[in-house]
Amino acid sequence: MQTIGLIGGMSFESSAVYYRMINEAVRAQLGGLHSADILLHSVDFQSIVDLQKAGNWAGAAARLSTVARGLEAAGADCVMICTNTMHLIADDVQTSISVPLIHIVDETALRLKAQGAKRPLLLATRYTMEHGFYTDRMSTHGLDVIVPNADDRTVVHDIIFAELCAGSVRDCSRQRLHDIIERAKAAGADSVILGCTEICLILDPANLSLPGFDSTDIHAQAAVRFALEATPIQNAA
Repeated sequence: MQTIGLIGGMSFESSAVYYRMINEAVRAQLGGLHSADILLHSVDFQSIVDLQKAGNWAGAAARLSTVARGLEAAGADCVMICTNTMHLIADDVQTSISVPLIHIVDETALRLKAQGAKRPLLLATRYTMEHGFYTDRMSTHGLDVIVPNADDRTVVHDIIFAELCAGSVRDCSRQRLHDIIERAKAAGADSVILGCTEICLILDPANLSLPGFDSTDIHAQAAVRFALEATPIQNAA
């Protein structure tokens, strides 16, 4: 079994989901009391949020690159950034290590394409929806990503940071997200990307009016495939 290196803590709520999903999948495949061989470095999320708010992405890249190198030195055979937003600096992290970085956008895009989706709605943090790194990388896979309007982007961002990252799941917020999905469906969206690793805490992909794709689950499953099959990860250029 290959060792999975997780850069977590952004937030720890979703990192706990990663840990559970990966271990449950390994146990399901191998049986008995098997679990995954994991190295987890959980960072102080507030320090990362401060860098995000300041627009200091170079500082964030330096911080996560240091963590990634530490995981590799400790024996990780691959590295994963357990958050969509910080994939904004994923290429910098990848260049700092010699083991593969399993990229959440590429893995999600491959799943969308396999299911025939073409115009997914992206629900994520403001950084992920607005900085272009996510939609641009999705476009290299032939996907035309739709983002909510400005007001709805604010709603989604605030639900993520003020509620989900703090462990609060509210029915009223779930309904607001469903309303946003309905508006996107009317505008031509054919699927929904849960493009923040906390959104799976409030939305069930199976209970949406459009086919839902949980990036956290997709990312975790990719890690398990790597760990058990040592399948090379082909990141997009």
